[in-house]
Amino acid sequence: MTTLTTPKLARLLDSLFEEASAAAEETDLAVADLSDAEQALMMRSKTDYRELYGRLKNAPLAVSRETGALLYMLARSGRARTIVEFGTSFGISTLHLAAALRDNGGGRLIASEFEPSKVARARDNLTAGGLIDLVEIREGDALKTLRVDLPDTIDLVLLDGAKALYPEILELVESRLRPGALVIADNADFSPHYLERVRSPAGGYMSTPFGDDVELSMRLS
Repeated sequence: MTTLTTPKLARLLDSLFEEASAAAEETDLAVADLSDAEQALMMRSKTDYRELYGRLKNAPLAVSRETGALLYMLARSGRARTIVEFGTSFGISTLHLAAALRDNGGGRLIASEFEPSKVARARDNLTAGGLIDLVEIREGDALKTLRVDLPDTIDLVLLDGAKALYPEILELVESRLRPGALVIADNADFSPHYLERVRSPAGGYMSTPFGDDVELSMRLS
C-alpha cells in the first residue's frame, strides 16, 4: 500500500474530486458572461488573468484524477525530494505530490497560491491528509514568493497557476533544476511562449505534450 491509497487519504481525495465535479456548473456560471475567446485572452494575458481568477476564487480548479496519479508516479519514479508547485488551489495536486514525498522517505514541497481562502482550504486538506509537515504554502504573488528561499536543487516543478506566467515562474526556478528534473505544466496550450521555450532545441529541455492538457518537460543540463 502507498500513502496515496491509505484509507484516510483515499477517502479525502474521493471527497475532493467529488466536490470539484459538483462545482463545475457553479464554475461555468462565474464566467458565463464571457465568450470562449474572451476567457482565452484573459488566460493568456499577464494582467487580465487576475480578474479571471478572481471570478473563480471559490472554484476548486482541480487537476483530473489521471493527472493526479501521473504527478504521484513521476515524483515517485524520479525519487523527488524537493518540489515546487505554482498554483495550489484546494490542494488536490499538492496531496498527490506530498504523498510521493512521503513514500520517497520525506522531503520539501513549496506550494504557492495567491487566493487566501484557497490557502486556508489547502492547509486544512493537507492537515486532514496527514501531509502538512512536508508542505510549505506561500500565500501571495508567486513572482515574489518563489523568488526567495528555494532549495539549492529542485527535482520537480508543477505549473498550474496563471498560464501567462509560466515562462516567468520557470525562469525563477530554472537555475536550480537538476539535470533530469521534470517540469509538468497543466493547460500549457494557453501559454504559447512557455511552449516555445521548452520545445526549442536550444532551450535545454526535452519536452512533449502528454494526454490532452499536460506538457511534460525534462531538464537536460
